[in-house]
Amino acid sequence: MKANVSWIEDKKFLGATENGHSVVMEASASEGEALIGPSPMEMILMGMGGCTCIDVVMILEKMRQDVTDCRVRLIAERAAEPPRVFTAIHCVFKVSGNNLSLAKAKEAVRLSADKYCSASLMLGKTATITHEVILED
Repeated sequence: MKANVSWIEDKKFLGATENGHSVVMEASASEGEALIGPSPMEMILMGMGGCTCIDVVMILEKMRQDVTDCRVRLIAERAAEPPRVFTAIHCVFKVSGNNLSLAKAKEAVRLSADKYCSASLMLGKTATITHEVILED
């Protein structure tokens, strides 16, 4: 895996993957200044969310669960002083489908967190990560 990051201007940077995808990232804006992209730390948090959601859907499908939607809201806290690493992340999963088992959904989240999600396992080195699972019709 490879990526490039190039400075655009001010506190704005363009990140690009070797597969041709790109995103503008920037540092926090000053008062009244509009942002055009997420911060690098927001990208890391979204990356964890994407990684774990992919795992949860794939695991539930292997469990023969009829999943129609999977979302995760991540609420993170960071250290007050540099390096401002994540210290706590709470993940609220909302899984939708037909005749879903809450026990299987919780097991899928556990397997992602403990075994499959590379991003969660990396961030778990500095942050306490907790999970909540809600089934929706």
